[in-house]
Amino acid sequence: MRTQTIFPMPESSLLNELVSSLKCLPSVGARTAQRMAFHLLEHDREKGLKLAEAMRAALENIGQCQQCRTLTEHDICRICADKSRNPDTLCVVESPTDVMAVEQSTAYRGYYFVLMGKLSPLDGIGPEELGLDLLEIQLENESLKELILATNPTVEGEVTAHYISELAKKYNVQTTRIAHGVPVGGELDYVDSSTLSHAFDGRRNY
Repeated sequence: MRTQTIFPMPESSLLNELVSSLKCLPSVGARTAQRMAFHLLEHDREKGLKLAEAMRAALENIGQCQQCRTLTEHDICRICADKSRNPDTLCVVESPTDVMAVEQSTAYRGYYFVLMGKLSPLDGIGPEELGLDLLEIQLENESLKELILATNPTVEGEVTAHYISELAKKYNVQTTRIAHGVPVGGELDYVDSSTLSHAFDGRRNY
């Protein structure tokens, strides 16, 4: 079995801290973090400073939309503030990247609700962590006619979809589930545009 070679780090606590910080990013291991750190220090210090400033500004000023829970620097996000969208439909997704995927790939013009995760009791993620109390308030809205369940087709995503479907039944809101073309175990932000568009067009009652 081939082992990964990690170069010895120079005696610099700041460099070690930079490398350790970069490792928090997804798919970034020790060696990749080292390469990133050395690249910034050797070739792109100015861009590195801009990156640091952008990250600080984003982390300090971006929060969650009070209505749909997606990421925004305003109290209400751009989509929720758009009165031209269809108030009859509400699409439930797991993450803000799923909102972007749907917006870029389909003709959907309703609103969204972002769970920021999925039900996972073993990880301590229950209905409260997903903001389902806020979703229930929106289900009480008489203008809402259809709830589109667009959670990822994983075991946890299906459990989450079923739980929300049962919740919607209390308010006589029709629930549909995106279907055709989305592979089981897949994630929406990795699905190509035509496949995701077909999945929305072929959604079914749930």
